[in-house]
Amino acid sequence: MPGERLSIRDNAAVGRFHGVSASNGQAVPERHTESKTKKEESGCRCWFQKACPCCFRRQSSSYDVSGDVDGVAAGDGEKEEPTPLTPTGDTELDELTLAVRSVDLLSRKSDRNKAEHHTDQYNSDQLIIRRGQTFQIELDLSRPFNPNTDKLHLEMKTGPLPQVSKRTHIIIPLVDELQDESWEAKIVEQNVNRVRLSVNSPITAVIGKYKLTITTQYLKTGETTTHDHDKDIYMLFNPWCEDDMVYMEGEKELKEYVLNDTGRIYYGTEKQIGARTWNFGQFDEGILEACLFVLDNSEVPPSGRGDPVNVVRVVSAMINSPDDLGVLEGNWSGNYAGGMSPTAWSGSVEILRQYHREGGKPVKYGQCWVFSGVTTTVLRCLGIPTRSVTNFQSAHDTDVSLTTDVYFDENMEPIHHLNSDSVWNFHVWNDCWMARPDLPAGLGGWQAVDSTPQETSHGTFRCGPASLAAIRTGQVYLKFDTPFVFAEVNSDKIYWQRNLDGTFSQIHSEKKAVGHCISTKAVGSDERVDITNLYKYPEGSEEERIAVETACRYGSKPDVYSSPIAEDVRVEVRMEGEGPRMGGDAQLKIVVKNNSSQPRRTTLHSQVAVMYYTGVLKDTVKKDTLNVELNPQEEKILEWVLPYTQYQNQLVDQAALMMTLSGRVSETQQVLANQTSFRLRTPDLNIEPIGEAYVGKEMSAKITFTNPLPCTLRNVVIRVEGLGLRDLHPIKVGDVSKHANVTVTEHFVPTIAGKRKLVASLDCRQLTQVHGVADIDVQESQ
Repeated sequence: MPGERLSIRDNAAVGRFHGVSASNGQAVPERHTESKTKKEESGCRCWFQKACPCCFRRQSSSYDVSGDVDGVAAGDGEKEEPTPLTPTGDTELDELTLAVRSVDLLSRKSDRNKAEHHTDQYNSDQLIIRRGQTFQIELDLSRPFNPNTDKLHLEMKTGPLPQVSKRTHIIIPLVDELQDESWEAKIVEQNVNRVRLSVNSPITAVIGKYKLTITTQYLKTGETTTHDHDKDIYMLFNPWCEDDMVYMEGEKELKEYVLNDTGRIYYGTEKQIGARTWNFGQFDEGILEACLFVLDNSEVPPSGRGDPVNVVRVVSAMINSPDDLGVLEGNWSGNYAGGMSPTAWSGSVEILRQYHREGGKPVKYGQCWVFSGVTTTVLRCLGIPTRSVTNFQSAHDTDVSLTTDVYFDENMEPIHHLNSDSVWNFHVWNDCWMARPDLPAGLGGWQAVDSTPQETSHGTFRCGPASLAAIRTGQVYLKFDTPFVFAEVNSDKIYWQRNLDGTFSQIHSEKKAVGHCISTKAVGSDERVDITNLYKYPEGSEEERIAVETACRYGSKPDVYSSPIAEDVRVEVRMEGEGPRMGGDAQLKIVVKNNSSQPRRTTLHSQVAVMYYTGVLKDTVKKDTLNVELNPQEEKILEWVLPYTQYQNQLVDQAALMMTLSGRVSETQQVLANQTSFRLRTPDLNIEPIGEAYVGKEMSAKITFTNPLPCTLRNVVIRVEGLGLRDLHPIKVGDVSKHANVTVTEHFVPTIAGKRKLVASLDCRQLTQVHGVADIDVQESQ
């Protein structure tokens, strides 16, 4: 109608219909009714062509000029020239089509997603979320969304070959109300063209890196558009969600076992427990990418990453490298040419970054505490509550007997080639927390996982997860690798002597020889907490004996407990205080006690050998024979000394030695046997922060060290690192003279506020396991 306001669609009428003005929209007097009608038809045809091009074929000309109206006489009898018409492009159709112009994943630290999903500590601008919990995104559309005429859905894909059937290609519909246990999205806010969506994921969602696509459709024309977002979305396990298999109750525990990026790892012997700080660094830049790269390098497809049992088993295999080019190459030889000495590492960050940066080439070198530290980093990064655990006097059962066997010949000399079972001074593995629906009820909770390559499990070097509840009760028939872990913590040590006919007889047993002082860092402090009670009942209790005998019935020597052995003479080794120090004579006490009412005589044979912490003996450094006579109920204490000169050139990494005692009581033929390991204590690095710490301002720390040895240390290197303080930095100190003091000053610029730890370790051929830590409280810049 003349004088009416034109709609967006009617803009194409300008210059084509009578009564339409391009200048002010006012009506022009009609001159010829017939020509107006025909021209209106032509304009309708043109618009229809544009609105539905598949139904109306375009003309080859740029302009739509209808022959029916060309040359029609105007009211004054003059012939009207053809009027140029608007190009028949898709302008009107584009204005009707709904398209996504941009996507905001709300992934900044200040956005609610990261705070609600407990992922705000990750040093990344990517969206990192936890499954089973809603997250929000914002879409900027080409026009307002109309639920009556528009459709919208999301797609998320993970892995190289996403498939709907494998739950790696997810189609997320738009719904009115979100339901639990399903992928869905709901509009929760709309402001003109901007739409905010709340997206829900199920608690069984596959973890990993997802690509996001948004598809929109205008129902009236069927026109569909897709928008592939250029940023990834990272999905993690959710220990805060009650329905997730890794759910853990208690904010203090979650803060410790998921969110704490530093920790303590214990080493040494049960009587000389040492501790070192380890930087897990699971939130550091690039570590999440590196952890997912570890999973990608395994043979397990992405579809298997929804089950934490499966993921933990994969990680256990991929942290070591013998059969799958995993993260770390183990080395217990003492020769670390071409790589880093295991004792020189103080954190996981550089290890994982190097593995990722070099495309999956194993990093050199690791031993058990390094394997455990990296495992803690990876599992905490993925959202599984995890801790590093140290077992002192840790058995390594090589024949599935579930006993630790020691063999002697006819003269009570050890038969070294048969003594393949060993007892490590200490061994470090991991506990991770999860439900175990694949096992009988009651066996969820802490699960033992060991990434150090010792024995194969189903053809691959890995171990666990093994339920601590199953280990404690001797249910070694339950998966995974429960027999091996049981033997590590609760096997009896059985001594065998070769008979003249070549057979062996059981001559002695130690029921409390392995699995002592099982240790982990306490929740909320740097104190050590003993968790031995989680792995076994109190030693000697009826429940503990039942568990041992139950387990051994499933081993390769089920009759080992058929004949109990009487004992009335006891022998043990004691040490004063924290034990002998590196660089001095080692002094121990051998205690022999007669518990009978009769006199007893015995000859004790002692030998001391240098030992790798794994229990493998290197060289014997001293042998003695001791004649002992005991009155009834008498206890004798024998002083024993190993001079420094006898061991100074023999020690290996952990400065550990093993004393083996054996003998026979003359009156009863009772066999006496005892093995005691001890280490020579090393000094600490002392770290003293200088001045106050502020973000972005340079500060210093003074590191001091005293050489305890009466010889020169060669090519000394001190490595310093601290999460939020500085990346790993080697300081070349050079040679350090005997008993000399060394002081170095390290300069660095803190980048993160809060309580941080600066860690340093010393590396040289003659002296290892020297390290230190300082707490630094970093303030925001003033």
